[in-house]
Amino acid sequence: MEPQHPRQRAGMGLASKGGCSQRPRIRHPVEWLDRQTFSFHFCNLRFASGRNYTYLCYQVERLKHCSPDSSDWGVFQNWVYSCHAELCFLSWFRAKKLSSYEQYHITWFLSWSPCLSCAEQVVAFLKENRNVRLSIFAARLYYFWKPDYQHGLRMLRHQRAWVRIMSFRDFKYCWKNFVYNQGMPFKPWKKLRKNYQFLVAKLHEILGNTMNLLKTNIFRQQFGNQPRVPQPCYRRKTYLCYQLKQLDGFTLDKGCFQNKKQRHAETRFIDKITSLNLDPNQRYRIICYVTWSPCPACAGELVDFINGQDNLSLQIFASRLYFHWVRVFQRGLQQLQAAQVSVAVMTRSEFEDCWEEFVDNQGMPFESWDKLEQYSESISRRLQRILSHWSPSRRGETQTRMAKFVWGER
Repeated sequence: MEPQHPRQRAGMGLASKGGCSQRPRIRHPVEWLDRQTFSFHFCNLRFASGRNYTYLCYQVERLKHCSPDSSDWGVFQNWVYSCHAELCFLSWFRAKKLSSYEQYHITWFLSWSPCLSCAEQVVAFLKENRNVRLSIFAARLYYFWKPDYQHGLRMLRHQRAWVRIMSFRDFKYCWKNFVYNQGMPFKPWKKLRKNYQFLVAKLHEILGNTMNLLKTNIFRQQFGNQPRVPQPCYRRKTYLCYQLKQLDGFTLDKGCFQNKKQRHAETRFIDKITSLNLDPNQRYRIICYVTWSPCPACAGELVDFINGQDNLSLQIFASRLYFHWVRVFQRGLQQLQAAQVSVAVMTRSEFEDCWEEFVDNQGMPFESWDKLEQYSESISRRLQRILSHWSPSRRGETQTRMAKFVWGER
């Protein structure tokens, strides 16, 4: 069964195809959705009927020195005989908020993904305003089987708009920040996770996303920070997951690498970033999550890589430390610190982010294992002791030892 057209009611006329039947009048957002409206219109059904309105929950962050300075919140709804929610927002934002002297990061949580006409106008807006970045989270995909609507989503992706399906965590976030919930917790509806998995697969097909997500059991086995492998026994390997971001937080690229014979994950990661030919006039930030901290040889390669990239900053979060009691491995970590590479231990926050971004989690929230925080704190104290003993005078000695190091398996 096809969905009823979410952009119109009977007699809406031109607004059903063109986004707006006339130049949109400036509408003002409301602060809250009621619980029933949110639960009905944001329910992530595969084929939804009776959802004749589109709701847009937005957050506008003004960026100062590449960090959020202030933000605005609110909700827009499409207006019968007038304007789709996306264009109502753009009309309001142009008139009330937009300045050519500021940087903005806009986040939309939409009950329906944009129609083709709205996608075209959003793309035109982003081309006109290079100081704006847009992240779109959609509860449902609008006519995802039709080529024109698929083309609209690809247009958005190509114009720096990050398009994703709303997960359990996103619904919970909206419930907390945009719904008059009267203190009641968010309760997932039936098949939320199953429908999320279906919609993510469809969006990946449309956008041509070829990144292979980690299986949940692989993530728990390989990223688990327990000091000993729990039963049943398995081999711990090196995985590296990365996100390449602009300084305003917009994600340009992400991926996951595993060690291959004589080519560690760090080397494959360096080759990938080098192949992107990043604009030397732009600044970027890379976040890496690794199961094992870099070996001495990989630490040296990362230092050489980052020293040759003045427009890059690199953060490394390790689940565990690799041979942390061996001095040459300690020196590798110290050399990374001396090269202004941030090296830290994964906490629950990083595990949650890695779970959301790189794991085929089927919409399930991250569930920690026993003593995760305790293990993380212990590993972090050990890392801080290693990094606190670094002396620049030892750099030459470290490089000599690294040159003699022969890669082993991790």
